[in-house]
Amino acid sequence: MTDTGDTTTFGFRTIPRGEKAARVRDVFDSVASRYDLMNDLMSGGVHRIWKSAMIARVNPQPGQSLIDMAGGTGDIAEKFLALADERAARQVTSRATSKAQSSDHAPTNTQSQPHGATPATAVICDINHEMLKAGALRPQEDALNGRLRRVCTDAENLPFPDRSADTYTIAFGIRNVTNIDKALSEAHRVLKPGGRFVCLEFSHPITEGLQKIYDAYSFNVIPWLGEMVANERESYLYLVESIRKFPAQGAFAAMVEKAGFRRVVYENLTGGVAALHMGWRI
Repeated sequence: MTDTGDTTTFGFRTIPRGEKAARVRDVFDSVASRYDLMNDLMSGGVHRIWKSAMIARVNPQPGQSLIDMAGGTGDIAEKFLALADERAARQVTSRATSKAQSSDHAPTNTQSQPHGATPATAVICDINHEMLKAGALRPQEDALNGRLRRVCTDAENLPFPDRSADTYTIAFGIRNVTNIDKALSEAHRVLKPGGRFVCLEFSHPITEGLQKIYDAYSFNVIPWLGEMVANERESYLYLVESIRKFPAQGAFAAMVEKAGFRRVVYENLTGGVAALHMGWRI
């Protein structure tokens, strides 16, 4: 857990829990314009591989709806829609091929009209308005024809009806939430029965040697990069500290189960530097 009574953690510091949301908002306000660039530099581009693995596990389908919490500039939601659209196009092509083949052996039905699959939709949610503004400037925005919305909101109080989404994703955001249990409960509430929760988060390396290398890199290189590229050493030091305070894989899986999810599993990525946690609302 990351909060006890009236206090919570902000990196390695203990602060009044009522202050955390504002402090997290300030951190991301300060780095929003360089956020995507810094992710590439800090991870050597590996974060893109992790996010691709996440989308593969989500397995987007035509007509599905996504809530992407802590969605930042929108890369997860965009990948979700793009893959769902690819599958919709394949379905339309398959139906057209089948119809053409059957027409060779049956009379033509002049009343039949071709039709496409219902398009998928996504909502990017983030507590930070500057991150949402940065995402709205991405070139992919115009091509999505209004199927992608952005909502400035807190993970602990989602403005969506019960059982309204097929999928809930959160990538590198759950550790910044003040009350993780409440955020998980909200994720469970907004998912339809059969809906899926998928969380990608920095985690704990599975070997002591890898942990030592990771610590040396994190506490020395990442704050330096933050200072050189974004002029924000303290913000990136907080991000490193918040990773160390986040529960280990098994402990977080137990929290996901406590929120009501079933068939909860986790998958280590890059030796546990990051992990995918997944569960279903039954």
